[in-house]
Amino acid sequence: MKRFALGITVFLMTAIAAFAANDLTPLVIVKLNKTETITLKQLKNRVELYQKQNNIASFTVDQKKEILQTMIDEKLVLQAAAKAGFSITDTQVNQYFLSSFSQRIGHQVTEAELAEIVKTETGHTLDEELQNQVGMNVKEYKAHLKNQLTAQQYVIQLKRSEIQSAAPTDEEIRAFYEINKASFVQNDMVKLFLVIVPKGKDVEGARVKANKLLNDVKDKKRSDTQIKADMAKDSTYQSGDLLIAKTAQHAQQLNISYQELIDLFAKNIGYISTLNETNTDFQFYVVRAKYAAKMLNLSDIVQPETTVTVYDYIKQNLTQQKQSQYLLKAIEDVTAELDTPANVDRKKTGADLDKLLNW
Repeated sequence: MKRFALGITVFLMTAIAAFAANDLTPLVIVKLNKTETITLKQLKNRVELYQKQNNIASFTVDQKKEILQTMIDEKLVLQAAAKAGFSITDTQVNQYFLSSFSQRIGHQVTEAELAEIVKTETGHTLDEELQNQVGMNVKEYKAHLKNQLTAQQYVIQLKRSEIQSAAPTDEEIRAFYEINKASFVQNDMVKLFLVIVPKGKDVEGARVKANKLLNDVKDKKRSDTQIKADMAKDSTYQSGDLLIAKTAQHAQQLNISYQELIDLFAKNIGYISTLNETNTDFQFYVVRAKYAAKMLNLSDIVQPETTVTVYDYIKQNLTQQKQSQYLLKAIEDVTAELDTPANVDRKKTGADLDKLLNW
């Protein structure tokens, strides 16, 4: 009996070792600037990540081959960028990271403020929430961003003239407006001067600070311009002009109900709100201007107090679309040029590769 049990143990250990060895099987070696191996395990990890991000149960063998090719392309471009001395700094990565989240929140935040907001809204740490959403913690996600930004900016540098030359014609701009005319509507809007004092670790100190700023505005001791200028030497608060549309999204941005937003639009110009406390900060606002809803023509400005017309707006967006298409094509062209036997050694191909990817 003991001999049989020992036999099973040896068999299991052998099977585990074989499985591990199989996972470490090299699929591709990229050697443009240095030697980097893509193993079966690395491919499995990437496939699992894509499945989680896209909520897909499984990929076909052909789809796994496409993912493998994506990994090869990434390494080729990154190695080419390194060889050319091109790089993205950690500061640029951090700026991009915070900018993307700040746009969703509605104002610029620091990483500490972002972590606090995430903790308040989800009960998770920033690491945990990113892990849930994209399958990576903050450090891993920033490393991923750095690779993506490096590859993208390197290709843009190589193909800058071709990408920048992409532009829509006047006919395309006018046709786009005619097809989408119904969507070019300016909602009822109100311009606010908004002041935010984050609570941080000193809630009462933040409350006192917010009340002082509010009273300064009420007593006309400091103008909007002065308060905004003083932020350069006082980082304990944020302030700025904000255009608010009569939408549920903007009510959420202000941390008020939709009915409260409707009430806000009924206020007269010059109205000063009371101090509003949210989970993360103290806020108050001043109504500075109001704009009525209207249909927009090509020559109208897209948003009050700006100079961008509907024509300009459409041109900018169509240009971005065309440049994005050119960028994708440029990336394909660059990776195709780099993907040579001298730079890429495919260890598994054909039926051998299919067999390994059939899991």
